[in-house]
Amino acid sequence: MGSEAPPAVTIHVTGFKKFHGVPENPTEIIVNNLKDYLKKKGSPKGLILGSSSILETAGQGVLDTLNKTLQSSFSTKGSESLSPGRVIWTTLPVEEITKALAAKGYEVMTSDDAGRFVCNYVYYHSLRFSEENGTKSLFVHVPLFSTIDEATQMQFAASLLEKFTPTVDTLVIKNNYSH
Repeated sequence: MGSEAPPAVTIHVTGFKKFHGVPENPTEIIVNNLKDYLKKKGSPKGLILGSSSILETAGQGVLDTLNKTLQSSFSTKGSESLSPGRVIWTTLPVEEITKALAAKGYEVMTSDDAGRFVCNYVYYHSLRFSEENGTKSLFVHVPLFSTIDEATQMQFAASLLEKFTPTVDTLVIKNNYSH
């Protein structure tokens, strides 16, 4: 009593396969290497890295894998159906997260635009599922490795994960390079 540790936070991370004109999507590499990176560098206390999935980048090809990832992360299903076409925002303290990461020396900024096509589609569905199930979702655009090297981006991913322990139940982070 009183000395109980906060509950662990499970985070599910997704990235995208390469896009047209982009031979290597950094998020595929970051997501595929994140578990080993955290083992080597040390996972933030109270963090459980759940699934790490790579999504297709072509239209409907993304939805099946996304649904499986999201459904595996939710312990309960809400019965309330949401209206399609409405605006949904993340409930995470994005400004605070951005400021904390900037204070660590990362070049970050907030945006209310997930992009077009697949990015917007994936984030909308992630937010919708999160709202229905009482979890959190965040979409993060990351630059190509020619802009910010892989080592720095792996450090950034680990630093970002630290910001969510132990404040959320489940977080699904969507990554993609900046357009």
